[in-house]
Amino acid sequence: MTTPFHSGEIDAQTRAGVGDVAARVAGFIRPFMPDQHRDFFANQPFLILAAADAQGRPWVTLMDGPEGFVTSPDRMSLVLGARPDPRDPLAGALEEGTDVGVLGIELATRRRNRLSGRSARVGDGLAIAVRQSFGNCPQYIHDRHWRRVSDSQPGPVRPSDRLDPGQIDRIRAADTMFIGTGHHDGGDAPSNGYDASHRGGAPGFVQVVDATHLRIPDYAGNNFFNSIGNILGSGRIGLLFVDFATGGLLHVTGRARIDWTPGPGDDPGAQRLIDVTVEAVLDRPAAVGLRWGRGDAASQRLVITRKKPETLDITSFYLAPADGKALVPFRAGQHLPVTLDLGDRGQVERSYSLSAAPDGTRYRLSIKREAQGLASRALHDGFGPGDEITARSPAGDFVLTDGTRPVVLASAGVGVTPMVALLQDIARGGGARPVWFVQGARNGRDHAFGAEIDGIVRRSPHVTCRIHYSQPDARDRAGRDYDQAGRVTAQTLLDLRAGPDALYMLCGPAGFVADLRAGLEAAGVLPGQIRFETF
Repeated sequence: MTTPFHSGEIDAQTRAGVGDVAARVAGFIRPFMPDQHRDFFANQPFLILAAADAQGRPWVTLMDGPEGFVTSPDRMSLVLGARPDPRDPLAGALEEGTDVGVLGIELATRRRNRLSGRSARVGDGLAIAVRQSFGNCPQYIHDRHWRRVSDSQPGPVRPSDRLDPGQIDRIRAADTMFIGTGHHDGGDAPSNGYDASHRGGAPGFVQVVDATHLRIPDYAGNNFFNSIGNILGSGRIGLLFVDFATGGLLHVTGRARIDWTPGPGDDPGAQRLIDVTVEAVLDRPAAVGLRWGRGDAASQRLVITRKKPETLDITSFYLAPADGKALVPFRAGQHLPVTLDLGDRGQVERSYSLSAAPDGTRYRLSIKREAQGLASRALHDGFGPGDEITARSPAGDFVLTDGTRPVVLASAGVGVTPMVALLQDIARGGGARPVWFVQGARNGRDHAFGAEIDGIVRRSPHVTCRIHYSQPDARDRAGRDYDQAGRVTAQTLLDLRAGPDALYMLCGPAGFVADLRAGLEAAGVLPGQIRFETF
């Protein structure tokens, strides 16, 4: 597949040492929306949009509307039953053929999907023709629940060329922001256009140097480098800060450059910094008819009761309520948003898949130690039995809703974690549902949950297991430790002959998921029969 990235993104990937990402994830970025994304967008009460004004300056805005104001007539189209408010910086800009980036984000469940395309007027609304579409993990999203208000009255718009003291205070208190960037190289490549993305961190993660200078940390992410790649090419950026309590929108546009070498005084989790020089500010009080509240009432203190190594770099943490009360229930396949107190390094928020089926008494998180992962390194190296963490309610829709159809659970690496929970849940429920559990690992030393899965298979006559080692070593024996050498492919899954109605659940690196999904669809598996999670 032709690379979905432009030269700026590839340059950023190379500088960051992940220059092979284009080959690994090309199939993950698609020229249409999967049905899973279409349904997601259509359920949103608001969308984040990024585009340029008549002067070529990038802006980011939030558009809300009544229930059902977003529809998707087909996989290539998104229709908004509203247009930007006349006071919006993008009012009048979203004309026929205007490039636009779209972010759908569901703060309460911490899900998000992105697309870029071109807009056109349709009646009183907008139609967006999709050029690129892909999903994101829930990392750095703060849990919030929205509500509509009927008496919201927009205040007077205040334009300026710098931030005033009140606006600086709002930015310093923010834990969420949105970025808009664009790229144009004169051709018609799908990578041309605008991108809208989310950034989150601890309150104050955006550093205000002065009234015209911001520094934004760039944490570990999907390695696509859409925003940074666009900045390398254009040097322009748009920002949006949402006042979730009042519905106010603070729009900023300006110039940006990338600082590739953060210093000792910078955010310890930042791998790079985006330096922004503010050129224009538009403050719109009570601009939208939505309000958001934090889901803190559902937070719970959990104590680590057991810490168990699963492989050389994956460790399971068993968690129980610190106050002895009942756990917040969850469904197999969901993830747990956690907050870790790292002392002088502040607090960090992460989401990890729950790797054991619900039993009402404990959670289990099985976490891979990442070399550059601030949270995973802290958990592996510094947390143990007796230590406490804070967690919000489990979330995510990577769950089984139909209890009868055959199901194929296919994973690679640490992507096995939600699959173990799903397998346990199916096995505990009994019944005759056919299940194929397909797991890819590098070798026996990296094979997580082998004995646990083997025990489930032996007790469950309707479960079939297939283990693939991509690089078996001298200690690994075919037929005993693994079934086949080589990676899990779409053909691996097709050879199972699970039947025309089978549901395929996929989890692993983006490239792994993209390859399997593309291969299954090419073989005639309907998109609605494929569910996926990436990390």
